[in-house]
Order: sequence, then C-alpha cells, then structure tokens
Amino acid sequence: MPFVFNLKSASAPTARSFDHFDFSTYWLATHGQPNIAIHGQAAYLVDLDARQVLWERDAESSRAPASLTKLMTAMVAADDAGSLDRTVEVAKEATQIVPSVMGLTPGERVTVRDLLYGLFLDSGNDAAEALATGLVPRDRFIRQMNQKAKSIGLTASHFVTPSGLDAPGHAMSAHDLAHTAAYLDTYYPDLAAIAGTRDVAIPATPTHKAFNPHNLNRLLWTYPGATGLKTGLTDSAGGCMLATATRGDRHLIAVVLNATLHSTDDATALLNYGFSVNPSRGFGPLAA
Repeated sequence: MPFVFNLKSASAPTARSFDHFDFSTYWLATHGQPNIAIHGQAAYLVDLDARQVLWERDAESSRAPASLTKLMTAMVAADDAGSLDRTVEVAKEATQIVPSVMGLTPGERVTVRDLLYGLFLDSGNDAAEALATGLVPRDRFIRQMNQKAKSIGLTASHFVTPSGLDAPGHAMSAHDLAHTAAYLDTYYPDLAAIAGTRDVAIPATPTHKAFNPHNLNRLLWTYPGATGLKTGLTDSAGGCMLATATRGDRHLIAVVLNATLHSTDDATALLNYGFSVNPSRGFGPLAA
C-alpha cells in the first residue's frame, strides 16, 4: 500500500517501509542510449513508472549540486515543522547570505509554507537559512539533512549548507538527485506542488512584508508537461537542472549537472528522448 503523507502528523515513512527507488539499467543494457548532445558533465534520465534508467553520464560521481540541495532542505523543514502553517522568526544571520534571495528582513515571522515558496521559486538562500535556523539549531538541521539522506538510501551525498552554496565536502550525485526527486514527489506532494508553481503573491501581514516569488525554472513555461523541480548555479557546480515532467501516465525525471548556459536545453533534450520511448516495468528485474 503506498504511503500517504500527512504534513500535520509529519511522519515520513520509516527506513523499513519507504520505497528505495532503485532504478533498473535493463533498458540501457538492451537498448543502449542515443548520442544526445548533452553538455552537462553528469546527467541522468529515469522513467519513474517503469523504474528504468533511460540515459546516463557519470551519474554516480559526487559533485557540487548548487541549489538542488534545497530539495533536502525542504523535506527536513517539513519534517521539523509538523505543519507548513507554522511560523518561523527570521534570524539576522539568515538575511546576510547572498546571492539569490527571497528578500527576508530580520525579525519577520513567516510561515514555513511561504518560506518554501521563496526557497523553490526564488531559490532564496535566505529562505533556506531561515528554515535551517528557525525550527531547530542550524547544526542539528544539517545533521538531520545527512541523516535523512542516509535513511532514504542516498549513497553519494553529503550536506554542509542548507542553501547549496559551495562548501568543502558538500556534494550529491546525479543518481542521488533523481532518487531525492522521486522521494519528494511521492511522499511530499505539497512540496512538489510548491516547486511546480510559476508565480505566487504572498500578501503582507502584521508580521512580514509582501513577497512575490517567481520561479526560475523556465521549463514550467516552455516545456509541455513540465511539473518542476529545481534549478541551480554556483561556481563549483556550474549550471544545474533537476526537471520533472508528466505526459499521460508517464513521469520522467532528468538531472543535469555542470552544464552552464545549457542546463535547460540539456534537460529538454533528455525529456524529449524519454517521451519518445516507452519502457515498461516488464523490462528486467526491478527492485521495490
């Protein structure tokens, strides 16, 4: 029976019951992969329904993931908050991080939900730090990110910051990012819905000013069926894209790492290929 996520109970599945999202390489072994002009140093395309890898390049190497990190930040924040309507007081330290900000001011009280809009749409590093410091102590939050990574089966990920800004030892693999996206989409549908929002108007309240987050993911406007999920860019990571798309009963996840100026085009090319073929769960042994 699939796990039903309830934010109010804040009970993500236990390590014994969650889906490990093991993707089979049987399709690749039997069909190979076309020579798609992908610029990214690492790339990974999976069919979430068939649990098949459709295209890959250096998918297991740990690399700087830039703001794709924020998927883990969002899930840990949701776990800690218990409800997305819980409010967080913005610490001064959270507002001193640049670039890519939601525009928070020290002392504002903002709901976790609204901070998540700033996190996913604006890629707000201030929102990431506000979540990491406003619910539990920051060092504990970072430990929770690493604990959650281990508990859901990530093998090439380590977190040092909640924002994804470059830091020694902070890394994820393309494989782990696809796994994380599948996990978030399945067990945290409220977060996936936020990540797939193009624009949102957050009105001012007595505790904070108005915000107008705008999604940096261009695929949400240009790619038919695009549903999310996150963009990223730092000096070490280069341009990154984690793209999800749905057409009919097909659900695809494409990861592109270190493809500066080409990450959106690379993701588009991968998704186009993914939708041009149609593997089924009948291809080879599939782990649950």
